[in-house]
Amino acid sequence: MIDVDTALTNAGLVTGQLSVDTIMLSPQGDIVEKDETPVTLAPGESTLIRQRFYVQDPALWGPDSPHLYTARTQLSGQGDEVLTTFGIRDITVDPRKGLRINGEPVLLRGACIHSDNGPLGAAAIGRADERRIELLKSAGFNAIRAAHNPASPALLDACDRLGMLVMDEAFDVWTRFKTTDDYAFDFPQWWAMDLESMIAKDRNHPSVIMYSIGNEIAEVGTPHGARWARRMAEHVRALDPSRPVTNGVNPFLAVMDELPAILEAAGGLNEAMSVEGGFDFVGTGETATRRTAESSAALDVLGLNYSEARYAVDRDLFPHRVIVGSETFPGAIGKNWEAVQRNPNVIGDFTWTGWDYLGEVGLGALAYEGEGGSGGLEREFPFLTAWCGDIDITGWRRPLSFYREIVFGMRAEPYIAVRRPERHGVPIASQSTWAWSDSVSSWTWPASEGDPVTVEVYADADEVILMLDEAEIGRAEVGTERPFMAVLQTAYRPGRLTAVALRDGKECGQTTLNTAPGRARLTAVSDSASLIADDQSLAFVAIEFRAEDDTLVTSEEHPVTVTVDGDAVVLAGLCSANPKTTERFDADVWNTFDGRALAVLRPTRAGVATVSISSPGEDTVTIEVTVQDAG
Repeated sequence: MIDVDTALTNAGLVTGQLSVDTIMLSPQGDIVEKDETPVTLAPGESTLIRQRFYVQDPALWGPDSPHLYTARTQLSGQGDEVLTTFGIRDITVDPRKGLRINGEPVLLRGACIHSDNGPLGAAAIGRADERRIELLKSAGFNAIRAAHNPASPALLDACDRLGMLVMDEAFDVWTRFKTTDDYAFDFPQWWAMDLESMIAKDRNHPSVIMYSIGNEIAEVGTPHGARWARRMAEHVRALDPSRPVTNGVNPFLAVMDELPAILEAAGGLNEAMSVEGGFDFVGTGETATRRTAESSAALDVLGLNYSEARYAVDRDLFPHRVIVGSETFPGAIGKNWEAVQRNPNVIGDFTWTGWDYLGEVGLGALAYEGEGGSGGLEREFPFLTAWCGDIDITGWRRPLSFYREIVFGMRAEPYIAVRRPERHGVPIASQSTWAWSDSVSSWTWPASEGDPVTVEVYADADEVILMLDEAEIGRAEVGTERPFMAVLQTAYRPGRLTAVALRDGKECGQTTLNTAPGRARLTAVSDSASLIADDQSLAFVAIEFRAEDDTLVTSEEHPVTVTVDGDAVVLAGLCSANPKTTERFDADVWNTFDGRALAVLRPTRAGVATVSISSPGEDTVTIEVTVQDAG
C-alpha cells in the first residue's frame, strides 16, 4: 500500500468544495492507479488528505534497479498539478543479517562528501550535483554521506535516478560549540523545525535510507548529550518511522576530557602509543564504552567515526547493536573492508572523503622536509583543498580510487601508480592519516630518465611481476606495505610498463602503462554540446594535454586560457586539481596540474556560443555550445 498525503489550506474567504485527484504512473509512464477524494474546507482551514493506492507487483527501487514512480496530483477545476517522484522499496537492519534492501543484503560502499562543488563554490547547481553522483557511482561507490548538512534536492534527485544510497545528515553541532559563532547558538531553538524541514524535503526520495542526527558531537559522552540524542531520534521517528536513525560518534572525542586520566592508567603516553593501534585503546576502552552507551542506545544504527576497532568489541558487548563506519581514513580501506565483511553487525564503510573539497586545506597532503609549513593537521597558505578525496575537484579519479575499487572486489585488473620521481628519496616530514602516497598513474617522466622511481601496483593477488618492454624488471609480494598493494623499486626508462598479477602462481590479471609518444597536444572535450537556458544546466569541459595515442601526459603543466564568444554562456568557473595554488576560480587563466584543467560553462540565454581554449605554443581548440530556450 502506498499513501499519498496532500496538505491543503483554504486561503479564500468562502468555504470551498472540491476534490483531490491523483494519478499514479509507473516507471514507464503508464497509469497504475488513480483516485478522487472530495474535500470541504472552511476559510482559513487546513487539512491533510490521505489517498491509499494498492500497487500490484511493484517494480522495486534499489541501487541496481532504481525504478521510480510518479504521483500526479491536482485539485479539481484547477489546472496546476504537483508531480511527486518516489520509489517503492523496503529497508531493514539487523545485527546478524546486516542491511537488507528489498530482502537482499547490501554492504554500503560509502563516500562522505562536502557540500561545495569545487570551482563553483558552495552553489548547489543541479548538473554539478548530478555529475558528482555519476562519477562516484562509476568509481564503485553505492552510498554517500551528506556531511555535515542536508543534501540539495538536485543531488537527491540524481541519487534516486542513479541508484545511489544516502545517509542524510542534519547537524555538525548540538549545544556545545566547535567554533565561535556556530550553530550551537541556534540549536536549542531551531533543531526541531530544522529536522522537520529536512524530512519534509527528503522523505519522498527512495535513495535516502538513513537519517543522521549529528557528526562527532562533543556531548554524546554525557547524560546531557544522551538526552538530546533520544529526543531527536524520537522526533525523527515520529516524522518518518520508515528509516533508521544514526549518529556519527567518535568515541575518542567523547572522552577527551578524561584523556589525561586514561593515559595515566595506561602507563603514560609512550606506553599507550607503543601498542598496536595506538590510540585505539581509548576508543575501545571501558570509559568510552560506558560513556557512549546511553546515547548510542537511542539509535537504530550506531555510526562510528575512526573507530573500526570497536566493530568486534561491540559485537560481543552489545549484541543488538548495528554499526556503520560513518567516517574512516581513506587509506585504511584495505583493512577496514575485511572487518566490515567479517562482522555481520557492521553494514558498511564511508571514507573521508569520496570527493575532494575546499577547506581543511592540505589535510591529506604529504609534507616533505625542506618545504616549510606547520606540519599540523591543516597546511599553510596557499593550500586550497583538503586533498584527501578519491576523486579530485575536477572529477578525475586519483590512484586511491582504483585501489578502493580493487578492495571492493569490483575491479579484476591490477592498477599501476608511480610515485613522483622528483620526490624520490626526499624524506617525508609528516604524513597525516588522511593522506595517500604522492603517486600518479603515468609512465611519462621526460625529466627523470635513468632516475630511481617507486612503482605501486594494486592487485587482488599474491605477487606482482613488473615488466618493461617484455623484460622483467622486478617482482614483489602483495600486502607487505598495505593490503592489496605491491611496492617495487626500479629506474625510469621510457617504454611499455606492464604489471602482471599472480595468484597461486598463476596469472590473474595484467595492466599496462605506455610512455606517451611524440609531442603532447592541447585538447578540450565538453560533456555536453547542448544546454537549456535555466539555472540547473552546466557544461564541464575537460582541458588536457594528450599524446597522439590519446595518453594523458601528466608532466605537461602550462597556462591555459578560456574565452567565450557570444552571450549564450558564461565561464562559471575554471580550476585544476592542484591542492596548493593562489589561482582564482573566477579567472580565465589557470595552469594545468598533472596535465589537466577543468572549465565550467553556464547558460544565460538561448543561442550559440563559441568557447576557445588556448595555451602558448599550442593550436587553439574551439567548442561550440548551443543553448535552447527553457520553454
